Amino acid sequence: MNSRSSTSEFVIGLILGVAAGAVISFLLAPRSGKETIGLAKEKAADVSEKMKELTADREKVYKETWKTRRGRPKVSDAYFE
Repeated sequence: MNSRSSTSEFVIGLILGVAAGAVISFLLAPRSGKETIGLAKEKAADVSEKMKELTADREKVYKETWKTRRGRPKVSDAYFE
């Protein structure tokens, strides 16, 4: 198993674990159902907005890296770092 595969498996496991924990915590929360649903909607909107920001930042970094590295020969596995 290579490093990239184990890292992606870890991230997938982490995301699934967080999701399962969130579901369990909402089910066992001492709030009413309406309050819990409202809180869940707010958090989902926050996460969605944060992911858009992170994706935009990452896309910008990749584009800048590609511009600086274009035409250069690949000399190692750290080509895009």
